[in-house]
Amino acid sequence: MAATLYWDDVKEGQDLPPLVKKPTTQQLVKYAGASGDFYPIHYDKDFALANKLPGVILHGALKNAFLGQLVTDWIGEHGTLSKLSVQYRGMDVPGDTITGKGRVTKRYIQEGKHYVDCEIWLENGKGEKTTPGSATVILPSRSGE
Repeated sequence: MAATLYWDDVKEGQDLPPLVKKPTTQQLVKYAGASGDFYPIHYDKDFALANKLPGVILHGALKNAFLGQLVTDWIGEHGTLSKLSVQYRGMDVPGDTITGKGRVTKRYIQEGKHYVDCEIWLENGKGEKTTPGSATVILPSRSGE
């Protein structure tokens, strides 16, 4: 079990620990079954190519889930993910290494809760940001207030 992340120990400009994913076409098929999103661009290479895509591409909602995992892995079981927002700006393909990254942009207290805002994003294997976003978390304080 990871140590508790406290608001007091987080600094603006601090990087979140990266999350590395290596999605496969099998993962996309499983995700399609779990999510009900069976659009062929996520599992049928010929269909994807016929639609001028580079091949099968990752589900946007799966990329959103990767960013959610990036944040929740960082905050641990005592933190709360309050807000998660992403934009789909580029396509990611199975077989490429996808890295979730983030940076703390703001710390503040509001109505007695200790908040942290973060800029988050996914990068493809070329280092291009394909999925930028933001997250707000609530963390415990060492003072318990």
